[in-house]
Amino acid sequence: MTDANRASRTTTAVMAKVALVGDLLMLQLLFLICSIGIVTLVPAVFALQRVLPEAIGQEHPALVRRFWRQLKWAFRRFWLAGLGLYVGSIALATGIFFWISTNGPIRFAALVILLPLTGLLVGLYLSVLAVLPEVGDDITSRTLVQTANIFLLRRSLAVAGGVIGLATWLLLLVRLPTLFIVGSGLVPALLAYFIGRTTTKKTEQDG
Repeated sequence: MTDANRASRTTTAVMAKVALVGDLLMLQLLFLICSIGIVTLVPAVFALQRVLPEAIGQEHPALVRRFWRQLKWAFRRFWLAGLGLYVGSIALATGIFFWISTNGPIRFAALVILLPLTGLLVGLYLSVLAVLPEVGDDITSRTLVQTANIFLLRRSLAVAGGVIGLATWLLLLVRLPTLFIVGSGLVPALLAYFIGRTTTKKTEQDG
């Protein structure tokens, strides 16, 4: 291989990485815009997750159009469940902060219940995101949760790693809030994507 060919391949690889980063940041911007409304938050999360594999694989030239289409699909099917998820998350976070700031032995009993419950729910949430790109367009909220629950049971260790990764990200976000702009949607999406991709490869190897 000549130096010119090596230089050409290096340039092509660099340009591909730049294009990938640009596409990811564009999806993050779309997510931020669409998640301003509380009702559209979860549909925006789902739309980002459904489009992410195509962005990473550079398989779809019209990512913006694809994102809007997935946002409409997710809003029609999951806006009510998403609103319930949002309210439940706020209530759970409020409960945790309340008991952390409370003195007395009951505090520890409450946290022993709430913290593992929170970890389980976050794991289920990441499992939903992990299976989301593969489900059909006719999926319902109930079927999606059932599919994610099966995924969680079968791949609990991988999901647990994702929960730890997400918790680390949230701790970092507390110290550097400006990272919210570039990673609020992408970090959970990428964690779930790599969980799903890793477990899919493992299943194929086992088979």
